Amino acid sequence: MAKKNYKLLLINPVNKRRKGLMRTKDSIYPPLALGIVAALTPPDWEVEIHDENFEPFEYKEADLVGLTSLTATINRCYEIAAIYRENGVKTVIGGIHASMLPEEASKHVDSVVIGEAEYAWKQVIHDFEHGRLRKIYKTELPSMVDSPAPRIDLYHNAYAFGSMQTTRGCPMRCEFCSVHTFNGSKYRLRPVEQAIKDFAAIPQDRIYIVDDNFVGYSKRARNHAVDFFKGIAELGLKKQWAGSASMNIADDDEVLYWAAKSGCKLIFLGIESELIDQLEQSHKIVNLKIGVDRYQEVYDKIHTHEISVLGAFIFGLENDTPETIENRTNYILGADIDIVQASMLTPLPGTDLFKRFEAEGRLLYHNYPEDWERYNYAEAVFKPQKMSPEEFEQIVFESWERIYSISSLKKKFMNTLKLTKNPLTAAWAFSSNLHLRNFVFEGTKEFLEMKDAFPQLIKNNIFKSD
Repeated sequence: MAKKNYKLLLINPVNKRRKGLMRTKDSIYPPLALGIVAALTPPDWEVEIHDENFEPFEYKEADLVGLTSLTATINRCYEIAAIYRENGVKTVIGGIHASMLPEEASKHVDSVVIGEAEYAWKQVIHDFEHGRLRKIYKTELPSMVDSPAPRIDLYHNAYAFGSMQTTRGCPMRCEFCSVHTFNGSKYRLRPVEQAIKDFAAIPQDRIYIVDDNFVGYSKRARNHAVDFFKGIAELGLKKQWAGSASMNIADDDEVLYWAAKSGCKLIFLGIESELIDQLEQSHKIVNLKIGVDRYQEVYDKIHTHEISVLGAFIFGLENDTPETIENRTNYILGADIDIVQASMLTPLPGTDLFKRFEAEGRLLYHNYPEDWERYNYAEAVFKPQKMSPEEFEQIVFESWERIYSISSLKKKFMNTLKLTKNPLTAAWAFSSNLHLRNFVFEGTKEFLEMKDAFPQLIKNNIFKSD
């Protein structure tokens, strides 16, 4: 008897409550996890990725449906899974939210994969083919040697950015972060040769390296990054890329030199706060070691390599008041930070922060899973220590209006151009700020007009300091 040909449908859901950044087509990047799952699937299976970033969900025939989800998109995930289960189609979910709350997830799908998929997916497929799919799958953390190149041919062709990964894991234990829980505290490195091949295979000219910290904290990780950058530079691909690192990257000129040579235009830094007590409370160890008085030195060092700085800040950390948030906003506007991500503190499941706030009775919404869609970094979901939730939201909205005003973004653009002396870097920075503005203001007419006019504005160099 001939073996049945199966179809796997992988779905990337979108939170319908918050659409801003997620709906900006040229700021998002492909769902790497689904590309890897597709690559792990046997070649005799038909595989399709349905991506709600571009196309609203519509029912498609499939033998098995796989979904991945963050906390903010989990309700959409469950909603889609229910449709398939009603039609007798088996569903499997993975990703960070389901891994943190597998008991919740298992109520809405047939099977939950806890953690990374590399060592579990083969068993999932085997069990499905033999009609004995288990409720829970969990394996040890895989070596990145065993992670296949993603099926980039299955991504939607409208993505302006490609995505890839060179490392996983983080030894830090920031209170608001779940990376060390999901990916482990051991730093795992993708072999340099494989990482270079992944980079070269991406069709887009702009790439986001999704590592939590592409340079790491050890000599081995640091050398891995340098070798990777050198390999890209030697290929002469002329691609541009962005990625995340810690503040200690400024202490290594060789890393920055080869990052720039390989096409780096933007480095994401988790700055979080300029206040020492808040860094201590959050266990932001690297920033404490660098010292808040050296922040400017970090920005300066990165700029000398013609790379822009994306500074990520959090509003609502312990001891925050309307005054400290206003002061943080003033700092952001005055500092030599090129791109600003300023979000509300959000206690996600799996983080020490969530556990603490839950124990202290400070979470505002408890109707799970429905209330998870509020956990999108743009709504107050907890009781701050020194202000009401309403005061907190109001001062954050006022701060966003100042940070993402067109006047402020023009000033940031001119400053980036002055500090990096690189028009391409300045263009990356300004474009990134526009996309972050869109996340806040949800696609306003003013944003769209500025975005459409941006190429001509750069060409004519009409930006002037106010």
